[in-house]
Amino acid sequence: MTLGKQTRRVASRVHGLTLLLAAATGLALAQSTQQATETQQSVPNAPVPQTLPELRTITPVGSATPPTLTTTAPAPAVSAPAATEPAEDEQQGPPPATTQSALNTLSVNVQFHEIPFLVKDSKGNLVPGITWRDVRVFEDGVRQQIRVFTSDPAPLAVAMVIDQGVTHDTMEKINDSLGALQGAFSPYDEVSVFTYNDGVTEQTAFTAAQSARLGAVLEQSKGVGRDPLMGLTGPLSHDAVINNQPIDGVTDFGHQPGTLAFTVPKEYHTLNDAILAAAKEVSTAPRGRRRIIYVISDGKEYGSQTTQKEVIKYLLTNNISVWATQVGDSAIMGLGFMDRLHIPLTMRDDVLPRYTSATGGEFDSEFRPRGIEKAFLQITNQIRAQYTVGYYTHASPYNESYRKTEIRILRPGLTIICKDGYYPSAADNTRATPVHQPTPQ
Repeated sequence: MTLGKQTRRVASRVHGLTLLLAAATGLALAQSTQQATETQQSVPNAPVPQTLPELRTITPVGSATPPTLTTTAPAPAVSAPAATEPAEDEQQGPPPATTQSALNTLSVNVQFHEIPFLVKDSKGNLVPGITWRDVRVFEDGVRQQIRVFTSDPAPLAVAMVIDQGVTHDTMEKINDSLGALQGAFSPYDEVSVFTYNDGVTEQTAFTAAQSARLGAVLEQSKGVGRDPLMGLTGPLSHDAVINNQPIDGVTDFGHQPGTLAFTVPKEYHTLNDAILAAAKEVSTAPRGRRRIIYVISDGKEYGSQTTQKEVIKYLLTNNISVWATQVGDSAIMGLGFMDRLHIPLTMRDDVLPRYTSATGGEFDSEFRPRGIEKAFLQITNQIRAQYTVGYYTHASPYNESYRKTEIRILRPGLTIICKDGYYPSAADNTRATPVHQPTPQ
């Protein structure tokens, strides 16, 4: 009986200790939970990201009301100018496409056009140091935004056209100067050679300018010339006359006795056909090369199947310029000027000025062998000193008519030598970023 009572007491004490331990554990858990809650409530929240107000202060074209700044004091909106031409100070920012990243960026746009041009002072000397800020470009009277400007020289693709229909003495001067022409080229240039008299002959297609092949071709391009033709017929053309009458027994050639007639000699100088054949060869030159036709001729034209207007259109469509050295009578001061006055029903004695002025080239008149050698060296130096400006035209790509261009320099007393205009081509429509990138300023 006593043992049973003791067992119950021990059990009741164990139960009490268990309850006491459970209560202490619950109290500790409650205190820790309250401390954690207080700790979480004491940590501040992270700041909320702030967004900048939309700075739309310029009214888009065609919008009714301009948007304003989302601030307490709205700023007045500024309307965009509706002028068709760029403002005068729009080129005050960084120059167009002058970084290396622009060289590696491929962007496609329609109707990109380049214009090479020369700048000379009043004494005929080349003017260096022209920047893109000094240049203004106009097409059909509308100013264009300059996208590319460079003064870096480009490799040349030159087609030489040599006249073999000149007189003997003039042909000898040309032959003596041909050997020195190769020295005016650089190793990066390529040259093709054409000769013409009463027809056109391609001596060689494009070959390296410093190769032995070009020297051999220039050697075989030397001609013999022609004899000058007499233009008088009549009694003086008979074998013997007495008192302006033919002697009996001398065969008459159908002329009336006592008459004196002037017959225009029929000389064939197919200069138009020769320039067209050279232009077709130059048009195959890859992009990045200056397309040049260099002509050594007296400028006479007769017997070509192609008109001068058609050849000039082909040149302007393919961005080809004609440079020339006039020889023979056309190179003599006074006679060369008179040759430009065309007599009806006769050959045209000087057509080179029309080709050079329409395509942006120049010609030099020389009648000495040493002068012919220096003339081509001077021409190549001028070609390498050209500036190049490029722009994306605003004209419709479906308009294939002639487009007149003009370049102006914001400096007084300077002369700009460039082509007067161009005809658009399919190559311009699909052209990517131009090759002639400007030098970093």
